[in-house]
This record gives sequence, C-alpha cells and structure tokens, in this order.
Amino acid sequence: MHILWDFDGTLFNTYPAFIEAMDKLLSGKVDKKEIEQKLKVSFSYAAKEFHLSQQQITEFKAIETAISPKYKKPFPFVEEILKKARVNVIMTHKPFNEVKTILDYYKWNDYFSDIIAGDHGYPRKPNCKAYQYLHHKHHIDLVIGDRLLDILPGKELGIKTCLFQNNEQGADFYVDDYKRFFDVLNETWK
Repeated sequence: MHILWDFDGTLFNTYPAFIEAMDKLLSGKVDKKEIEQKLKVSFSYAAKEFHLSQQQITEFKAIETAISPKYKKPFPFVEEILKKARVNVIMTHKPFNEVKTILDYYKWNDYFSDIIAGDHGYPRKPNCKAYQYLHHKHHIDLVIGDRLLDILPGKELGIKTCLFQNNEQGADFYVDDYKRFFDVLNETWK
C-alpha cells in the first residue's frame, strides 16, 4: 500500500504542544478546549478567531517550535503501519526543518519516500497540486489526515481517504485507533 500522510494530528500528536503554545500566548485567558477546537480546524482559523496580530503569530510559532519533540509523540501503532506500507509520503503545512527535527528525534526518516512541507512552494491544502505530484510519482492508494482539508485533495484525485480521530462526513474510512486499523490492514496485506 502507498500512503500519503498528513503530519500534525495524524502521524504525531502535536496538538498538546500547539494548545500549550497558544495558551501561553493568550496568557491562559481562553479555555484549552476552545483553543483545541479552533486549532483542529486550522491554525489560520484559530489565529483569525483569536484576533492574533502578525507579531503574535510569529511569537506562537517560536513558542511551538521551541517545544521539544519528546512532547510531540507519534500516535500508538502508527509505526507498525509505516513499516508494513510499501511507500509512505508526507504532505504538511509544517516547515520542512520542523518536520525533519521530529522525524530525526524518533529516527523515522527512513519510513518516508517523499515529504512536501509548507515551505516547498506548493499551495496550501485543500489545493490538490502537491497531492497530484505525490500521486503521479508514487501512485498513492490512501490519504490519511485528521481534518477534512487533509483528505479533500485525495477525494478530488479519486484516491481513497481516511480520517483519523474525526467523524466529519466525507472520508471513505474512519479510524480512531491505529491498532484496529493496523489489524485490518494486516489482514489485507497477508
């Protein structure tokens, strides 16, 4: 199987770090559940909803980047899926150096054949140009993301899609736990 992965909230549980960074930026004046809800839509959405200035956006990114990768853990059993898949690629809005830092920390670089990051010049999701490139090069079978905007480009290209820990309508498959997903995939890979 050839899988295109989103990064934040799909491969790695980075939301706790994002929430802490936003909470610090907002001086604890907003409930963390509200911060999480807005960040899960997108960072741009949260920045707009919280009326962040450009300086605050820059400050948020500095706070979040300074948080050690040990607090941005991979989801349980995702590594087993990476090991079993024939090809894994990443498409993320996160800058490449931040992706590389986390992958280096967990020694996961070898799992990925290709990475398109936010600073590689492709339009942001849900634009499908980066997905087109990865699909043409790697013949993607499945797109996995935690937000609807992560899977919409895959849907547009006719690729099967999976939402992780999100039941929003629009995906072909829904997974709350990679262990169950691994067990199902393992049966099909036999």
